[in-house]
Amino acid sequence: TERALTVLHVSLYHPRRDPATFAKVPPQLQHGTNPLLVGRAPDTHLQLQLPCLSRRHLSLEPYREKGSALLTFCLKVLSRRGCVWVNGLTLRFLEQLPLSPVNRVAFSGIQMVVRIEGGTSLEGFVCCFHLSPSPLIHRPQAEETDEWESTFQGQPPPGSGP
Repeated sequence: TERALTVLHVSLYHPRRDPATFAKVPPQLQHGTNPLLVGRAPDTHLQLQLPCLSRRHLSLEPYREKGSALLTFCLKVLSRRGCVWVNGLTLRFLEQLPLSPVNRVAFSGIQMVVRIEGGTSLEGFVCCFHLSPSPLIHRPQAEETDEWESTFQGQPPPGSGP
């Protein structure tokens, strides 16, 4: 029997709309269980052509939680120069964060939404890339702040009290 792969739907946007930025982004990429690297280096899986981007800027790392038969993911920052904004949190070099089913990510002017569609196979996952003609995040400079920005309007951050 064929086992369903987990699918990451990744939407990308950059305000310059320069076709060269996303020229090396494949429409789809089948991947094993090693981290998916994002950056400007030729050996990254998602290669983006931006001079301000690190050669290896971040990675999406699959793992399996104890007792679960599904792959889940965390985002890890590999850049020493820049920070990465994920779902309202600013991450710096070597910091990582588990991803939820829908994630808003911003780095080096790039806006990225990662939606995880779970599958039963533990042997790998598939990434489907989509280039967005319009912004994906309401505040494009969000990665430059440490303040929490709720993706759910009007709700306080978890653990902030009444």
